[in-house]
Amino acid sequence: MKHTWRWFGPKDLVSIDDVCQAGAKGIVSALHHIDNGEIWSPQEIQTRQQAIAVRKDNSASGLTWDVVESVPVSEDIKKQDGQWHTHIQNYNQTLTNLAAAGIETVCYNFMPILDWTRTDLRWELPNGGTCMRFDLTDFALFDIHLLKRPGAAEDYPEQIVEACTRKHRSLSDEQLKQLQTSIVCGLPGANQELTIDDVRALLSQYDAIDADRLRKHHHQFLEMVAPHAQSLGMRLCCHPDDPPFSLLGLPRVVSTEADYQAMLEAVDVHANGVTLCSGSLGARADNDLPGMMRRLGSRVHFLHMRNVTRDNDDLPCSFYEAEHLAGSTDMVALIGAALDEEQRRRDAGQSDWQIPMRPDHGQDILDDLGRRTQPGYPSIGRLKGLAELRGVETALASLKQTVVA
Repeated sequence: MKHTWRWFGPKDLVSIDDVCQAGAKGIVSALHHIDNGEIWSPQEIQTRQQAIAVRKDNSASGLTWDVVESVPVSEDIKKQDGQWHTHIQNYNQTLTNLAAAGIETVCYNFMPILDWTRTDLRWELPNGGTCMRFDLTDFALFDIHLLKRPGAAEDYPEQIVEACTRKHRSLSDEQLKQLQTSIVCGLPGANQELTIDDVRALLSQYDAIDADRLRKHHHQFLEMVAPHAQSLGMRLCCHPDDPPFSLLGLPRVVSTEADYQAMLEAVDVHANGVTLCSGSLGARADNDLPGMMRRLGSRVHFLHMRNVTRDNDDLPCSFYEAEHLAGSTDMVALIGAALDEEQRRRDAGQSDWQIPMRPDHGQDILDDLGRRTQPGYPSIGRLKGLAELRGVETALASLKQTVVA
């Protein structure tokens, strides 16, 4: 696997120098300052590539921009209204511009409104570190008592509704505000402090869109962009829903292996592929991550290696971001399956045999605790995760060589 590192650009508190010292060999980045649906110009792409290529002293970093995460799919495309036809054209032009710059792998997601959802961005662990957590009781509290979504209580088990009602009475206004802030962090424009009314307005736009319709829109999006990506020699890879179950009554269509199989069969070209995120998918007990890697492997273009610990195996359930080797997913088996897929590709003579992988998320530990970096993206926590994953990969590769010898 090629070890990569997510970098949010020049404003990221984790510098390119830090990435070099962590031992990553490539960068995962995106032009977050460009509005969804707009074209990424060659000039903007080149500017980001140049920022990646040098360290603070202007010496060469040796790093390249290997994966785009993400070229966002606009809400208009997901809903198929407004400027969606123009946005499709712009998406394809952005792919053309990226390909011209030598970038071949593009991650995206098709989650309506919510890019990801956590109820606590700095949940304290027994060792004093912090991590991100999704607590179903807290989310139900937000949904039922703060957002007051019609029929919300029907979407949760009775014991969760009772627990969130009790908790709502016990929290201060400041605690309730913090909960709301944590949840809307994954919403478009959340850096502008979305209000409850803003969230209600966004949700109303999906009143007439169920899972079947959203899945149809996703497949139609792929019909319009995946062949173009194929002609450019690019790879599109769809990130799973995070978490992989319905929230706020919104449909989810990329949460299970069956969802991915339907997506791959709908547009059966190599460019239409998978971002296998072991953390997002691992929030469901019925997702067999090593098995998915084996069965979907030929179309897995990008790997997010992270782990979550589920409170239970119910659906939906609460979970927290665990250490990379200590959560509910067997990471050793998953890495073994990924190495087997890479060997299959080498044997078949594929030029894209090496799968880019990044250590996704990390716990805030040591000096990270005072830095307040992007939630989930501390330097030391991810460095620890990358070291652990690299160790497993090296050990498994050595064992395979010993067996062959």
